[in-house]
Order: sequence, then C-alpha cells, then structure tokens
Amino acid sequence: MDHRTLLYFATLIDQGTFTKAAKVLHISQPSLSSAIKKMETTIGLNLIERSTRKIALTKEGEILYKEAKKLLHHFDYVRNEMVRLKHDGPLELQIGVIESVKSWLPKVIAEYNKSNPNIHIKLFEVLGLNQVEKALQNYKIHLAVTNQHFENEEIITIPIYKENLVVLLPKGHPLDASEKVSVVDIQHDQLIISKEGFQTRDDILNEFRKSGITPNIHFEIERFETACSFVEEGLGITIVPENYIKHLQNPPFIIKSIISSNLSRTVYIAHMKNRYFPPVVEDFIMKTRRFFT
Repeated sequence: MDHRTLLYFATLIDQGTFTKAAKVLHISQPSLSSAIKKMETTIGLNLIERSTRKIALTKEGEILYKEAKKLLHHFDYVRNEMVRLKHDGPLELQIGVIESVKSWLPKVIAEYNKSNPNIHIKLFEVLGLNQVEKALQNYKIHLAVTNQHFENEEIITIPIYKENLVVLLPKGHPLDASEKVSVVDIQHDQLIISKEGFQTRDDILNEFRKSGITPNIHFEIERFETACSFVEEGLGITIVPENYIKHLQNPPFIIKSIISSNLSRTVYIAHMKNRYFPPVVEDFIMKTRRFFT
C-alpha cells in the first residue's frame, strides 16, 4: 500500500463511481479496479461493498478512507512546503485565533517580528470546536490559539494562560452598586450566550447547573462583539473572558467579577501531533509560551 494506491482509493470514494474516479485520475477504469482489488488482497480485507450499485464502504473501508485522507493531506502539505522552501524560504505563518487574543497577540507578534522580520503572518478567526479541528486537520493553519477542549488524540494542546470570566451588565442595572455578582443574582436576567459548539458556553452553563439554576437564555451568538453590543443596547447580560474587555478605557456597560473560583477558562496553543513544522512555527510557539511565563 503506497501513496498512489491510497490516492486511487480516496478518489474513488470521493467521486462515487469507478468511471468518474478513473477520469479524474487519468487512468483506465480496469486499471483502477485492478489497483483497488490488489490493495484489498494485499491487506486481506474487503474495503468496498460490491453487492450494491453505488460505491459503499465496509467498516474497514471507512477506517482506511478516513486515515488515507489524513495521510494524503499531510503528503501534499509536506511536498508543497518543500517546494516553497526551495524557492522562497520559510515566509508564511498561519494562525487560527479566538477573539480575546487582541489584548496580547500584537505584543507577541511585535517580539516575534524582531527575529523573523520577513515572515508573512495570516490570522484566521476559528471559534467553535468543529471549526478549529477542521482548520488544523485540513492544514489551513499551522496552529490555533483556542480555549476548546479536544477529545481528538491527534491534536496536542499546550496551556499558555488561564483567565477569569466576567459579567457585563447594561448601564443602570440594579446590580451596579454590587462589588461582585453570583449566578444566583443574574438568574432572571436575559442571558446572551455563545451558541452550541463553543467551550465558553459549556463553562457558563456548567456554572449555572452546579448552582441548581436554569439560565434565562434569550440570545445565542457566535462572537463576543455581538454580545457586547447587545448588552450596550440593554437587551440583556452576557459573560465574557476578562481579556476581551480589559483594554476598554470607558466601557459602554458595567463589568462585574463573578463570585466563583471556578468560572474561568484555559487558553491553549493547539496543533496536529505529527505535523512537520518549519522553524518559524516553532519559534512562534516558543515566544508565545515565554510571553506568559
């Protein structure tokens, strides 16, 4: 089983028929059929159900297809990276980020640029768990700065800092005079919260659940920016990471700490476990970790 055979197999599944796959691969249909059959014979497993008119995978075929796609992505990435390094050198760094990095990422990049002045940096906003995983697995980004918790063993997470969450209240809210607030204090307020698939949402709902409270969820959003603007207009309250609003000089809402030692989040650098990294990527990870230590 080699790169060519895996490519034939993955293309067949992607295209759905031997005819379409052979056309994409620029080979004859009998040659493709023979290659797939030879691969099955070599590994001693049936990969394709031949009792149906359409291409269908066996359970073993599903596993191989999933792993083949990863290997082909990695192969293409390394091949293209070597070609680019040969002609241009290591000139690009692709990073997935969450919203709250704006309070510190420019400082890290400024330090990074001192030793890597010619590196072109691309920042991609990747927020939900699925979005981060796909961006990493499809090699859209080298690494992600994220607060997501991954069950995926192929993704390595490096903790870089922990931050508290704070409550944002509209101006004139009855709790304005309180030094801190608890989830009990805000249980009847209209809550503006991230939609499903966001780790911050899970953290907040867990805090309400531990207090035996069902929150009054009124709006579900993707970005903290939207939540903040809703609070400013008096549409409800929200809970956001401290770093997201700490730079504001005259915030248009009230910021309150939460009476809880648990309502916080950890921010990580995440990257694929076995991916080749050029030195410029390793250098960025090192400088980011050093910034917080």
